[in-house]
Amino acid sequence: MRILLTGAEGFTGQVFAKRAVAAGHAVIALQSDLTHRESLHQEVLALAPDAVVHLAAISFVGHANEAAFYAVNVVGTTHLLDAVVQLPAKPARILLASSANVYGNTAQSPIAENQPPAPINHYGMSKLAMEFMARTYNERLNLVVARPFNYTGPGQDAHFLIPKLAAHFAARAPSIELGNLDVEREFNDVQMVCDAYLLLLAHGEPGETYNICSGRPYGLRRIIETFARMTSHDLRIEINPAFVRANEVHRLCGDPQKLHALLSRQGAILNEPAIEETLERMLLAKD
Repeated sequence: MRILLTGAEGFTGQVFAKRAVAAGHAVIALQSDLTHRESLHQEVLALAPDAVVHLAAISFVGHANEAAFYAVNVVGTTHLLDAVVQLPAKPARILLASSANVYGNTAQSPIAENQPPAPINHYGMSKLAMEFMARTYNERLNLVVARPFNYTGPGQDAHFLIPKLAAHFAARAPSIELGNLDVEREFNDVQMVCDAYLLLLAHGEPGETYNICSGRPYGLRRIIETFARMTSHDLRIEINPAFVRANEVHRLCGDPQKLHALLSRQGAILNEPAIEETLERMLLAKD
């Protein structure tokens, strides 16, 4: 299958491309800027892919330019779908990567796909807007939406929490500045997320939304303790008020039952590496 991939140079895109090629697919990286409508349309029409995986996005919640979230995540996705819908032969499936941030802060845990979304930051709001916009194409395109919960792995930008911790522990730094320590997240492996995307390309049902999650949240303090144990290094934690977000999502834990049920019906299995395995790979990448 010839897969058109947006965001191919990003953290997730690079891992997805390797795993897709290993699975026997051909991956074509989109070169056009999503905000450049005409060049994007020309490129998509020329490539005529069998499937599309849309990963390109402004994904760092603390990104300084709030307007960019909407220009890229919503308008850019609209440009992409407008181009795809004009293809003489429509792709077999289009996977849109949304985010668990659309759920916001909720007392419900674990969170299933039928939980009413209530985003509390521009990233989550832009992803939810993208989802609603994409629904207008459901009768014309075979669309599947994925909502990944937090994930990490070697190669993730140091702006993100776990890579920042890995770098400091690997370097045996004396201290690190962090924000709120009292948060719980799933810290899944990027390889698991990319494998889930491939399985949804093969088996996802049109118009459906799937959580990509393990249902196993970890407190940040436990992650720090695990790094300390692995490296035999004690890192002094300093709280920087500038890193404490006013609209922090305190706990994000997903319900994977819908995805697991889909895969079970298809006889497919999703490998979920243990958190220690992921953190170990990140430490080794820093050596």
